[in-house]
Amino acid sequence: MIGRRRGVNRVVQAHEDVDDLVRLRRQLHQQPELRFTEQQTAAVLAGRLAPIARVRTGLAGTGLLAEIEGHAEGPSVLLRADMDAYPVQDAKQVPWASTNPGVCHACGHDVHMTVMAGVAARLAADPPARGSVTVLFQPAEEIPFGATSGAAAVLADEALRDRRFDAVLGLHCWPDLPVGTIGVDRVTAMAAKDAFRFEVTGRAAHAATPALGRDAILGLAGIVNLLHAGVARSRNPHELVAFNIGTIAGGASQSQVAERAEATGTLRTHDEAVRARLKEVIERIARQQAAALDLGLRFTWANEMPPVRNAAALVALARTELPGVVEVADLTEPPLTTDDFALLAALGPSLYVKLGVTGEQGGAPLHSGAFDVDERCLHVGVTALERLTRAVLDGRLAAPDGHGDAGAGRPGPGDRAGTVEAVGA
Repeated sequence: MIGRRRGVNRVVQAHEDVDDLVRLRRQLHQQPELRFTEQQTAAVLAGRLAPIARVRTGLAGTGLLAEIEGHAEGPSVLLRADMDAYPVQDAKQVPWASTNPGVCHACGHDVHMTVMAGVAARLAADPPARGSVTVLFQPAEEIPFGATSGAAAVLADEALRDRRFDAVLGLHCWPDLPVGTIGVDRVTAMAAKDAFRFEVTGRAAHAATPALGRDAILGLAGIVNLLHAGVARSRNPHELVAFNIGTIAGGASQSQVAERAEATGTLRTHDEAVRARLKEVIERIARQQAAALDLGLRFTWANEMPPVRNAAALVALARTELPGVVEVADLTEPPLTTDDFALLAALGPSLYVKLGVTGEQGGAPLHSGAFDVDERCLHVGVTALERLTRAVLDGRLAAPDGHGDAGAGRPGPGDRAGTVEAVGA
């Protein structure tokens, strides 16, 4: 990777609409909206895009499409930006801080939308010689347990149903990379995620007579401890895995043996064999521990999201086209973050790149209320995505090669949920 400052200056000096993009990004940042409530966000984007593109609103409720046609028929490209904010209080002391209490663009979706709106503006100002570009602003990428994926919702909408594209492109803010840089993963851009919930049921009793009850909280605590140990001992050192218990709830009174308790968590993996093995381990440990304490258990998997796989031909295109306009980082260690962009591979070969957003002063991580970006990243993102889009439209994408490795990036079970029952003796 070439020095940070030269790459940033090269992009910023090449264009003069920096302030316009910054204004849009800050406007979106000030008015964050949670999943499937992005009406004001959609209105701002539609108002900006309607004069330059054919805009369709109401996609999956609050999403929208902006379509730009070239001068002749040719390849088609889908650009995707997620719209929803994250349920966390904005901790930044800046004029563009969130005005919506408890809601903040802590995952950079305001940046994603701004970049794609910027690409659309450049394409409309200088239409491609051939082909077409569809910009998808997708709601609800952040997915609470058991909720619907926004990507799954837009795929079911008639506006995208049965459509195919020659390339599906997206990007994500990446605090690990300096501003001025675009990171390209060789194969896996995001991990698979499997969310789970287990509900433990016991028998209520007075705290003074615990032998008359069956303590659901005690059982849940034992399951949590055993799961962390069991997952750790069921993976090999070279296997990339992240396991987390994120919520615990239960009990009705300090003076009662709890009748019910529940926990939710996630398993994140890259390899399908590892994924299947650890899911079996998690279910087995939970069932066995509940049975050992004479407790009931209801175990549910949900939001089973496949990994994001980059198509080999698009990775090669990025490595060829981007070094001329931005700094490029070859990312060799796939992360364990996840994204429902994975499902959009159903629409065509996909590439998900990482946008460096961190300036010289450093920055906070994603999903933190203190997360912010060096706004010079906006034009870096626009320049990179415009370059890739035009390269596809100009026919510089190599012939498909089976989408990288066979089946890579194809949608998995999405929001499917399966339930396993286990009742103590």
